[in-house]
Amino acid sequence: MKYICSVTLIVFVFVTSSVKAQHSEVDRTRQQLVVLQDSMRSLNVKMFNASSEPERINANYSFIKTLVEALKKPRSFNYEFDSLKAISILTSNDQRFKIFTWNIMNNDGSYRFYGTIQMNNPDGKLQMFPLVDYSHGFKNPKDSVTTNDKWFGAQYYKIIPVTYNVSVPYYILLGWKGNTVKTTKKVIEVLYFKNNKAYFGLPVFEGDKENANAKRIIFQYSRSASMALNYDPQGGMIIFDHLSPPADNMAGKFELYGPDFSYDGFKLLNGKWRLQEDLPLKNLPNSNDKQYINPANDPGAAIFKKK
Repeated sequence: MKYICSVTLIVFVFVTSSVKAQHSEVDRTRQQLVVLQDSMRSLNVKMFNASSEPERINANYSFIKTLVEALKKPRSFNYEFDSLKAISILTSNDQRFKIFTWNIMNNDGSYRFYGTIQMNNPDGKLQMFPLVDYSHGFKNPKDSVTTNDKWFGAQYYKIIPVTYNVSVPYYILLGWKGNTVKTTKKVIEVLYFKNNKAYFGLPVFEGDKENANAKRIIFQYSRSASMALNYDPQGGMIIFDHLSPPADNMAGKFELYGPDFSYDGFKLLNGKWRLQEDLPLKNLPNSNDKQYINPANDPGAAIFKKK
């Protein structure tokens, strides 16, 4: 009996010590992430507010190195990085991945986008897909399917999973894509994973000749205008302002395009998104709605996510 009690005591002490060690390791990792986040927050200020382009770019590269160091930490996938207000950080509903996106403004008023996808691997090993902005290399961006190393850069503010009636599950990403001093762009992007790679672009849009077989939807309009592009989960529909020029003879001059007070949408039907024109909407989702996420119309402004 004394022997059994002694063994029990030894096992108890061992288990207790092991649990304490694990808690200590978790606390130590979390503290490291807090420190790294503080460093990134300081770099954020320089990335977006420094007066010279070289300063912004150098701060951005330092930010990327620090972010990679943070994501290498165990259990970093569950860390919120909630102090990085100018960085869009989205987690898919199925907890499969987390996507980080942001932009740096160039002196000419254009933008370069940066980001990475962090996968949530069960073994805890870091798997990332760095996003390399290839926007200026696309001849036909609507029709292109690419991997993460040739990315049609954007700063995303919404993930919509599509898992039913599809051969490959995919995710719709709604994003802001500042363009030039005259125009702004927004994008409906498609992300999916196959053969251990991240792909962007998929022909899942139906409804009109302009977007027939499009791999992504791109909107371009006046930089002085504001365009709504949001998701209505109850109706299963992506809803957006219809854009048009002030006169028919100005078609194609996107620096003059803006909302014309009508609304269109893409409704999810059998795994694809079918165009719905002239929606009879009285109240488009807006900043007062709990589920609304504003991608920030002002270039370089912070993205705030309501929880």
